[in-house]
Amino acid sequence: MVPDATTHCDIAIAGGGLAGCLIALALAERQPQLDVRIVEAGETLGGNHIWSFFDSDVADTDRWLIAPLIVHQWQGYDVLFPKLKRTMSATYNSITSDRLDAHVRQVLAAEKIIRADVKHVTPDQITLRDGRTITARLTIDARGPGDLSTLKLGWQKFVGQKVHVPGGHGLTRPIVMDATVDQIDGYRFVYCLPFDAETVFIEDTYYSDTPDLDVPAIRARIIAYAAAKGWQTNGGGHEEAGVLPVIIGGDFDAYWRSTGPGIAKAGIRSGMCQPTTGYTLPDAVRLATRLAADPGMTPAQFEALARNHWQARGYYRLLDAMLFGAALPGHRYRIFERFYGLSSSLIERFYAGQSTLLDKARILTGKPPVPIVRAIRAIWGLRT
Repeated sequence: MVPDATTHCDIAIAGGGLAGCLIALALAERQPQLDVRIVEAGETLGGNHIWSFFDSDVADTDRWLIAPLIVHQWQGYDVLFPKLKRTMSATYNSITSDRLDAHVRQVLAAEKIIRADVKHVTPDQITLRDGRTITARLTIDARGPGDLSTLKLGWQKFVGQKVHVPGGHGLTRPIVMDATVDQIDGYRFVYCLPFDAETVFIEDTYYSDTPDLDVPAIRARIIAYAAAKGWQTNGGGHEEAGVLPVIIGGDFDAYWRSTGPGIAKAGIRSGMCQPTTGYTLPDAVRLATRLAADPGMTPAQFEALARNHWQARGYYRLLDAMLFGAALPGHRYRIFERFYGLSSSLIERFYAGQSTLLDKARILTGKPPVPIVRAIRAIWGLRT
């Protein structure tokens, strides 16, 4: 044991990813009297990521938390499908892990950010691998997913590169989905963020049955996509790759228990995400601002919130079952092509995980983009 091995604080957060950092920032802003510590093993808080979201993903009352993190904002975005091309009017925003890291370090004192590996978390203590301990009234585990074998999953996986295009790429707004590309390994689309006139982030994304990620092959496809656009790129810069779970079904209680009972959890570790996209940002903002308004929340309240979230998102898991179980892999794009023909307000509520009953009915009515028999089998599979 090292000298001064025990630190005492009010709230200790294990995991300095997006969810953990948002909680720390929210508490620093709204509950500055609290002693909050955040523990992260990596050199950079937030890792190596670009998070993007629509304005409608975050309530106006919660905007104060996320606004300082935005590094790029665009009015509108495009989607491209074989039979549909559409420009949407929604405002689109991006946050980078570099900006998140810098802002957290600006807001929190240096001693509040602890770089270390976490060995164990209990409801009131974080034990580090170097022997130190942090005791707190409340600990929050935000270190990433629990036991995914307790869930039925599809996968959203991607490789993205920031590239320089001398002379300009010509984009004035993002392409959120370009599904006119060859359909490989499930539903494939390319995503483009124009950061400036000569810089564009190109991400090649797949809704796939497996989590296997062939990074070299996808890099080659990114180069080919740029060439097909007439972009003579001058090498790649920032690169990120990832595999996100798309939740089709499973046992919430088993998932929660897999990372320890009686512990407050956040981010994907809590299961709080938009099941179809795998994105955690909207729910992470909601949880952070809720805790900032009620810092006396208990682990039982965190668990109840996550369980209610799981129950409320059953509709999205049903859609995921249809996407992965009813649509043939090469035809999955048709589901999104039909979806993007619906009203813009419905689409915005869907991404935010706030679909109304009317929205849910509208998404499922009309000529289905998948075979009826396969759809029935996929839905029945959720019950077996």
